[in-house]
Amino acid sequence: MLQIIGIVVLFACVFGGFLISGGKLDSVIEAAPHEMITIGGAAVAALLISSSMFALKKFGGDVGKVMSGPKWKPGDYRDLLCLLFLLTKTMKSKGLIALEAHIEKPEESSIFKRYPKIVKDHFALDFICDTLRMMTMSLEDPLQVETAMEKQLEKHHHEALSTANALQNMADGLPALGIVAAVLGVIKTMGAISEPPEVLGRMIGSALVGTFLGVFLAYGIVAPLGQRLKGIVDEEALFYHVIRDILVAHLHGNAAQVSVEIGRGSVPSEAQPSFQELEETINNIPKVE
Repeated sequence: MLQIIGIVVLFACVFGGFLISGGKLDSVIEAAPHEMITIGGAAVAALLISSSMFALKKFGGDVGKVMSGPKWKPGDYRDLLCLLFLLTKTMKSKGLIALEAHIEKPEESSIFKRYPKIVKDHFALDFICDTLRMMTMSLEDPLQVETAMEKQLEKHHHEALSTANALQNMADGLPALGIVAAVLGVIKTMGAISEPPEVLGRMIGSALVGTFLGVFLAYGIVAPLGQRLKGIVDEEALFYHVIRDILVAHLHGNAAQVSVEIGRGSVPSEAQPSFQELEETINNIPKVE
């Protein structure tokens, strides 16, 4: 919602200021369609040239996040804390053998089925289950496990930022592409140098619209969208950091309640439950079958 308001304010201030100063939008409106074909088409072409098919497939869904916001809500963080509490408690009380049934087929697990949104997130599910599998294979050195988890987090975060980086690259190139469109307009104008001054003035004005659109789109729309998307990706990554912190805390020999409390400290402030809220939620979890 804030992004839509911001775009409305952007257009109102830029074009409203132009009109108040005595400018007329006729030339801008007339030139905008073909200038946008040149600038927008070149920007899309540059995106295709510089991106992989994997990144392009993610592009549409990632841009949608700018409007919808981070995937993980406060309730999802509480669910994650409860899920990891049940898993670490099972390891503590029943041993690793009892845990294997849950991590080998998590979709059928009585623990995982309580939290379907987490199960649907492939990386979160694999991140939890793969780490627990390492523990069942006697890899219980907290430092080694944490290092392995960090590598997975870095790889996932790098891939998740592909669209934000592409938008930033597009924003960096748009002013130059605007100049390209303007130069083409000047070339067209020079070809009509014998025309009357009023015609040449209108043609030069149309050419300058290309420079304006390149800068306007870059710094008014595309770059802010890229920065917003990067912030969302960074915030969503904290969800997986909670997983890492709790499982590493468990390997240090902490009780399940303590491990989860350590993980609670990594939850973003706006989504973080209080100590009392988390304790009440955990106490109300039905017993594992």
